[in-house]
This record gives sequence, C-alpha cells and structure tokens, in this order.
Amino acid sequence: MIYSLYIINKAGGLVYQKDFTEHLTKLSSNDYLVLAGTFHGVHAITSKISPVFNSSGIEMLEADTFKLHCFQTLTGSKFLLITAPQQTNVDPYMKRIYDIYSDFVMKNPFHTPEMPIRSEYFDQSLLKLIKNVNGV
Repeated sequence: MIYSLYIINKAGGLVYQKDFTEHLTKLSSNDYLVLAGTFHGVHAITSKISPVFNSSGIEMLEADTFKLHCFQTLTGSKFLLITAPQQTNVDPYMKRIYDIYSDFVMKNPFHTPEMPIRSEYFDQSLLKLIKNVNGV
C-alpha cells in the first residue's frame, strides 16, 4: 500500500505532496515544507559520508510502521514514496510515477520548472495508478 508521495525540487523545495489514505495525520503546510527541506539536507549529507563512491544518498528508510523510498532523478529532483512496511519492490511504481510526471508536468509548456506542480491531468493519472496499486 502506498501512503504518500512527495516531490522535492533540486533546491530542496517541496513542489508536490499528496496523501492517498485517510489514516495519516495531516500536517500544516509549513510542516510539509520543513519535512522536505530536512530530507533534502539529510539526503545530501548521506551521499557525502557514504563509503561507496558516487553514492546517491538515502534510497530507503525503514521504520516499524512505514518505509520511505527515494528516487533521485538526473536533474536532482527527488520522489519520496511512503509505503506500508510490507511493501517490497517499489521500482516499477516509481518508474510509472516518473513517467506520469514526465508526460503531464515536464512536457507541459505552461509549467515552470522547480515550481509547485498544478496539473489536473497529473493528479488524475497518479490517483488512477495509486488506486490500482492499493487495490481501491
């Protein structure tokens, strides 16, 4: 089950956030921004302190009640997917989310890069995918 999606731009700003379940505690807008900025900083630090050459930073954070999966694009944007702890391989879902993002956000001539995502088609396609994954 997928709980939430966050998209963070290369500067650490939150450009998209969506919850897909009602069981999550709602945060304030400011809390979401702080969360994105904090993750961006921690991600940058972990990529530098990793003993592996050219580490991409945090790829998965596992807790008792959730897993946080991070996919960083070549342009530096980060896609954070928060899932149930039982969720195993999210790579196909991340790829599909990135495809939807590419089709409805990046190819949109009216979208300004690095700015908040406001696309009805992106929202609809994303919701359709998540409902399919979550079995709703």
